[in-house]
Amino acid sequence: MTKTFKSTDKTQLTTHFNVSEFKCKCGGSHDIKLDTTLADKLEKLHKALNCSKIIINSGYRCSTHDRNVGGSGSGQHVNGCAADIVCYDQQGNRISSKKVCCAAQDIGFGGIANIDATYTATHVDTRTANFWKGDEVITYACSVTDDFYKYYGILKCSDKKVLAKGIDVSEHQGLIDWEKVKFSGEVDFVILRAGYGKEINQTDKQFERNYSECKRLGIPCGAYWYSYATTVDEAKQEAEVFLKAIKGKQFNYPVYFDLEEPKQLALGKEKCSEIAETFLKAVEKSGYFVGLYMSKSHLETHISEGIRKRYAVWVAHYGVSKTSYSGQFGMWQKSTTGCISGVSGNIDLDECYQDYPVLIQNAGLNGLKKSTAVEKKKKDFIITVDGVTYSGTLTEK
Repeated sequence: MTKTFKSTDKTQLTTHFNVSEFKCKCGGSHDIKLDTTLADKLEKLHKALNCSKIIINSGYRCSTHDRNVGGSGSGQHVNGCAADIVCYDQQGNRISSKKVCCAAQDIGFGGIANIDATYTATHVDTRTANFWKGDEVITYACSVTDDFYKYYGILKCSDKKVLAKGIDVSEHQGLIDWEKVKFSGEVDFVILRAGYGKEINQTDKQFERNYSECKRLGIPCGAYWYSYATTVDEAKQEAEVFLKAIKGKQFNYPVYFDLEEPKQLALGKEKCSEIAETFLKAVEKSGYFVGLYMSKSHLETHISEGIRKRYAVWVAHYGVSKTSYSGQFGMWQKSTTGCISGVSGNIDLDECYQDYPVLIQNAGLNGLKKSTAVEKKKKDFIITVDGVTYSGTLTEK
């Protein structure tokens, strides 16, 4: 809906956007015309890209100013439906316009275009007809694509092949009917909470039963340890009790370190990275395929890139049809409100994009023996019996 605001208006439209940011750059004191859905969509874009800020270089334009900057005097900016923006990540770096265009496409902007040769500024608008997906470095006049992901060669989550669908469980799900889970046809794997904290008596109350039931029914599983560690020493202690809890067991999926407590996140990126790496290294050294579980936003803001690239990543991101997490990841926790036969109440739903069972088996990790298929020697033969010649191949045992 288009509204008209006074030039001095500073109404807060959304969490991150104020009317004053859309004011015409001509310097005049005329009113501001604004489609309020523009601010709503920009707020969604801010969340989707996990921005630290979005700067509006140009919002509403009066007809005179629009013509002065090369416009027609009657376009989307003049209608109050457009903004030229620059997006910044949590480290203060400009986000590529290529990535912004893809996210804007997902959100449903009617007009989207890269507008500079450095691919840092992006035009977005809320038009409802004559849709435009442009790249002004290439051409100003027309659309260049119907899909920015394909145009810019960016992989989206939906392009990742879902190899398996699973759930993750803990004692909070109570007594699970694993036979119903098995025969629901909806669960290919399970990640089990092994426990939490640094004390051996903090093993999850249902871990042993959940593990034995998965093994009995042939449900592939992995495990995770919920962390409360706030120091490197505590991370070492947690790794030790985790290893004791999973000793003698076999897992087809990675074993994960779950870092999400507010008191941990309050320590900042450097400390969180040290804590995570300490745990992961200790468990990996003991022969396990390890990974890190965190929310999308905290992975981006609280863990070093080196760790995110080095270890398996299980990203949590809810309320979206696909995660916009741009780092490498093998598993996505997409919902906490799933419903699976055999489990009372809501359950976490996961998708896996890596063939972890094969990777882990081939490497001989997680208590599994390394695949050692021996090629049997074959030998051709020709023999004659009673004047009849026989030929073939013998395989040595």
